[in-house]
Amino acid sequence: MSIPGYRDLIRLAIPVILANAAVPLLGLADTAVIGRTGDAAALGAIALGALIFSFLYWGFGFLRMGTTGFTAQAAGAGDWPEVRAAFARALLLGLGIGVLLILLQWPLGLAALALLNGSESVELGVQQYFHVRIWGAPATLGLFALLGTLIGLGHTRQLLWLQLFLNGLNVLLDVLFVAGFGWGVHGIALGTVIAEWTSLLLGLWMVVRLIRPQDDAPLWPWQRIMVREHWLRTLRANADIMWRTLMLLAGFAWFTDQGARFGDVTLAANHILLQFVSLSAFFLDGYAFVVESQVGRAMGARQAQWFRLVIQRSTILAAGTAVALALLVWWPGPLFIDALTTVASVREAARLYLPWAALYVLCSFVAFQLDGIFIGTTESRPMRNATAMALGVFLLAAAWLVPHYANHGLWLAFVLFVIARGITLGAYLPALHRRIREVV
Repeated sequence: MSIPGYRDLIRLAIPVILANAAVPLLGLADTAVIGRTGDAAALGAIALGALIFSFLYWGFGFLRMGTTGFTAQAAGAGDWPEVRAAFARALLLGLGIGVLLILLQWPLGLAALALLNGSESVELGVQQYFHVRIWGAPATLGLFALLGTLIGLGHTRQLLWLQLFLNGLNVLLDVLFVAGFGWGVHGIALGTVIAEWTSLLLGLWMVVRLIRPQDDAPLWPWQRIMVREHWLRTLRANADIMWRTLMLLAGFAWFTDQGARFGDVTLAANHILLQFVSLSAFFLDGYAFVVESQVGRAMGARQAQWFRLVIQRSTILAAGTAVALALLVWWPGPLFIDALTTVASVREAARLYLPWAALYVLCSFVAFQLDGIFIGTTESRPMRNATAMALGVFLLAAAWLVPHYANHGLWLAFVLFVIARGITLGAYLPALHRRIREVV
């Protein structure tokens, strides 16, 4: 296996970027369909219901990230029985958690509604949406295992096709069920569930074609799949990644909550600027996903030079992309702000804080790249510890800066949060390099 060059890395990253960008487009499609056929309460129910599942599923993102590292390392070592075993363990774990969520749907639904504020009609719509869509939980979490396997094997194009199929089928079913049958919120949720289960079956077919043995070896090596030590290693890595993800969620939620304390205008302005931050993440995640696969394969193949060059080349590409994205946010940013809102006061506030969003984007690529490196090597504990330290830096900085500089101080603390993520996780990188050299 040759070491990928810059063109190879870009070729692998583009499908990931496009697949990431397809996710919010699905939310826009749901909103457009119900917005043209339903009332304000139905639209609000879709917005809050989708928010619940976004947070719920994001917390289980470890199923994707953990699978990528284990798969890439096994593939790099040429151990295809372990590739199949790692996929089976992740798939079983995802399906099992999904079934548990279905069994716990009533307390989960009550807890979610207790945390959200909506009118009585909106809350009734959210309940209807939640108790239909929860039946897609096993399929969604199973898809995480499929996506992790595809990324770990470096088959990013298949990942894109699977994401496009999921979104396309979902949109078609939305139009059929809502515009055609008039099923409203229930139709939106049902369309998503059917699309998720159908995509899981398609994804299974795609992955099995890639990993099936060429000889008489079993497709599912159950002796390896059920090895206790491998399950414990999988669960430990996934638990660390889950805590890291929850701490990131806590940081973003705290930023939003603090911004709300400065009034509706500031809250709206911060929300618009966070859309720029989220959009930039689609691009930077593309290189992070690629580096996950490549460093894992380098580690499995015991190729220290491959490991070093992939990190170097992908980071250069990510840095250049971050500079371009930051300039795009800062320079034509006011035009984007005007396109997103017509409220003069919100436009003015968003322009005032726009440089902070551009600075955040510029500084964020280091954290993305390091996350990719440590996910690919399944070194999850440093990720958990570094995120905890970075969250502490964020909260301490905000405690001093916000009372003195208001929302400017909040944004500065937020920038320090992403810088601290890079610095604290980067401190573990030399030890990881030494470990790779010792393995070789």
